[in-house]
Amino acid sequence: MKSSSHVPLSFYKNPKNMSRKFSTGLSIVIPALNEEKNLARLLESIKNQNLADFEIIVADAGSRDKTKAVARKAGCRVVKGGLPARGRNAGAKSAKGRILLFLDADVILPPAFLEKSLKEFEKRKLRLASFFLVPEKGLAAKVLFFVFYNFPALVLEKFLPHAAMGIIAEKDLFQKTGGFNEQVTLAEDHYFARQASKRGKFGLIKRTRLKVSCRRFKKDGWAKTGLKYFFCELHLIFLGPVKKDMGYDFSHLKN
Repeated sequence: MKSSSHVPLSFYKNPKNMSRKFSTGLSIVIPALNEEKNLARLLESIKNQNLADFEIIVADAGSRDKTKAVARKAGCRVVKGGLPARGRNAGAKSAKGRILLFLDADVILPPAFLEKSLKEFEKRKLRLASFFLVPEKGLAAKVLFFVFYNFPALVLEKFLPHAAMGIIAEKDLFQKTGGFNEQVTLAEDHYFARQASKRGKFGLIKRTRLKVSCRRFKKDGWAKTGLKYFFCELHLIFLGPVKKDMGYDFSHLKN
């Protein structure tokens, strides 16, 4: 089903390199707060993709650094954000594309990431998808991410969707799900994926990986952060989404 906001876009800079042209518009939504350095890196990695004619929306939560200036200089549209869930919802509301790609500000897209992801998304007839996560640096970090996130996410792909730091969703499905629940304070992305997967097919993109930052683990400690997310997962499964303050970086914006 096509959304009323559907905008036909030519994704590829060189249409001869694809099996067939995509006819869907892509909107990239990035919630941010004081992310001028990380956002600049992310936007550079998007600029180097072999796709064209997509829009980028940065939902700014009141940054005091140059985040908004970096976004505007790169040709992004800036909207008012808030907590991550609210920022993603605000960006999606103003998006013109039929396909939404939500990215955290501290990730980096490998070469051909968009092309590979969108091709697989369409080939598998997915309506919702996420990615395997690979830390930028450190063999030990890569092993930890594989053991404690990527492998479990793969095993549970068809039964208990996991979606962190990067999510692709058809805008029509996003709207029918009601977007991200702004009352959820931790793992709102996982909760959204599980709610949306009841209405449309979910899958993990296999052909590429999303490069992610380990800054939260380094700041709070690997064991402490890992345990926080482990107990959050149990809470999400048995008690529902977490709606109390878990010390998230954006928590001061609640007021």
